[in-house]
Amino acid sequence: MLTDFAALGAELARIPNQRRVGRVTAVGMASLEIAGLSNHARIGDQVAIGLGGGGAALGGEIVGISESLVRAMTYAPMDGAAVGDAATLLGVAGVHPDPSWVGRIVDAFGQPLDGRPLTPGAASATLRRAPPPPATRKGLGARLATGLAVFDTILPLARGQRIGVFAGSGVGKSTLLADLARGIEAEIVVYALIGERGRELRDFVDNVLGPKGMQRAVVIAATSDQAPLIKRRAAWMAMAVAEVFRDQGRHVLLLVDSLTRFAEAHREIALTAGEAPSLRGFPPSTANLIAALCERAGPGPFGKGDITGIFSVLVAASDMDEPVADITRGVLDGHVVLDRGIAERGRFPAVDVRRSVSRSLPAIATDAENAMLARVRRVLTTYENAALMIQTGLYVPGSDAGIDEAIRLWPRLDAFFTERTPAGVAESFAKLGEALE
Repeated sequence: MLTDFAALGAELARIPNQRRVGRVTAVGMASLEIAGLSNHARIGDQVAIGLGGGGAALGGEIVGISESLVRAMTYAPMDGAAVGDAATLLGVAGVHPDPSWVGRIVDAFGQPLDGRPLTPGAASATLRRAPPPPATRKGLGARLATGLAVFDTILPLARGQRIGVFAGSGVGKSTLLADLARGIEAEIVVYALIGERGRELRDFVDNVLGPKGMQRAVVIAATSDQAPLIKRRAAWMAMAVAEVFRDQGRHVLLLVDSLTRFAEAHREIALTAGEAPSLRGFPPSTANLIAALCERAGPGPFGKGDITGIFSVLVAASDMDEPVADITRGVLDGHVVLDRGIAERGRFPAVDVRRSVSRSLPAIATDAENAMLARVRRVLTTYENAALMIQTGLYVPGSDAGIDEAIRLWPRLDAFFTERTPAGVAESFAKLGEALE
């Protein structure tokens, strides 16, 4: 009861005692201009546009400021907006996560999407917060069991590590992320669904993540039809929620699906605000935007918890050199590539082990485990290099001992990569050892 009154008191304290009001002077396809707020508005402040027709106010956000005008983008279509409409400056929208959010689905503003009341937290979190100072951060923690053999062995994940999952559409990315959300050892799971189809949200929560996964999860969703401001904010909201739990000393698993849609939303906002396009249409600020988000995850300061981050990246036609993929690869602690060809032959998760890297190796494994993993990569590389000869029947058995070994072991390893290992890392390495016999 005292907690409820504290939250109510904090909510009342956040109500401002005055508002500044400007007037809309121009309305475009993607933004509008407002006079009278230039001396008071800040980038990121929210505004409410009072529509002259008497409809509900149209929410928006300041994306540009000049000496006499501010430019704002809106959270919904600007139908009904007109020159002369009142524009009320609301200031920065706060973030107020609460432990009661676990098991719930919320939007980018912290409002419930599951039809039940939601209690805001008494404390305010920062939507765009700087990462912890580098000198105060811990190193990567212990290896985490995932329940998937390929991640428990050759692509290990350490507490506080940040990895990217690079995949095209339809290769099992969402299913893999849900498997990791259910299997990884973490106290809290924060899942950001950015730009997903509206019909898929309920299916994902009920069937993919499931009741067991939701027991420790907070899902933040922004569907594909929503404004780019909302999609971008959803990623920041998810990170802010994760940071609140981290600062309480908890281990948080953060999954962002997808970082590409986050970057695409920023591209639309930045171009509307006047930033010049580059990098295949992405503005120069994209690289810093992605790095700033990803750096907030990772090991926390001494005395705090950690955020283990998994960020999905959509790669069209397996182009790992497109801007978002290239930027992301450079700022994370590893990358997992899902291959369409592997998925089409029915092997899931469709991880291309040769193109995937975990930067927690070799430190996280023993000498014996590293030797075993090196042998696996050597066998896979040998087989892939000789695959054309093998598949066309041009290779003569006995011609090369390395190729003979690869032919014998490759089917076993391919099957091993589909294994589920609920007993943990030791079980995974035992099964890998059996596959290499």
